[in-house]
Amino acid sequence: MRNWPLFELSVTTPRLELRYPSLADLDELGERAAEGVHDEETMPFLFPWTDAGPAERARSTVQYHFRQWAEFAPAAWSIDLVAVHEGRIVGTQGFSAADFPVLREVRSGSWVGRRFQGRGIGTEMRAAMLHLAFAGLGAEYATTEAFVDNPASLAVTAKLGYRDDGVTRHVRRGEPAVMRRFRLARTDWKPLDGVRIHGLEPCLPLFGLEEQRQAE
Repeated sequence: MRNWPLFELSVTTPRLELRYPSLADLDELGERAAEGVHDEETMPFLFPWTDAGPAERARSTVQYHFRQWAEFAPAAWSIDLVAVHEGRIVGTQGFSAADFPVLREVRSGSWVGRRFQGRGIGTEMRAAMLHLAFAGLGAEYATTEAFVDNPASLAVTAKLGYRDDGVTRHVRRGEPAVMRRFRLARTDWKPLDGVRIHGLEPCLPLFGLEEQRQAE
């Protein structure tokens, strides 16, 4: 799409494709949300969107992406890619930034459908996102957060070399909960072999990186 080149943006790894979603992709992603993302007894998200029923989870997933599309601007953006494994949408990997041309810092978030968990997909998704951020966009730092009782997310973060960056206290389901923050510097980043970025160059002005495109 000439006036919105993000639709051609994707990142491929040995097992996955992360791509800017089509409407059909969002529909399938909504199905993953409806099927479930985590045990009902836990809540890995700061905003408890998964407490809703299956149909509402599916709709809110699609609506969330529509909002990110509409609000995308160089000064502040959030890009959420769907993860495809063996032809199926299995989850979503996103990252966001404010004043990125100056700060060169992104913040990530993701989820994987419950029946696709336990296969290392979450780690490979995050590694692909880091490649897009560092190698593609020229980020200097990537940050992420997870509640202390979310061992799966904490394990992914540890595997990829992030360093501790403090804690934050939040109210979760009416109770206090501690979230750990992490930061990965470009100098500590170890790229995953076999990752390729596709269709990025026409998108750079949307990220506020027109000068980077001219330099290349």
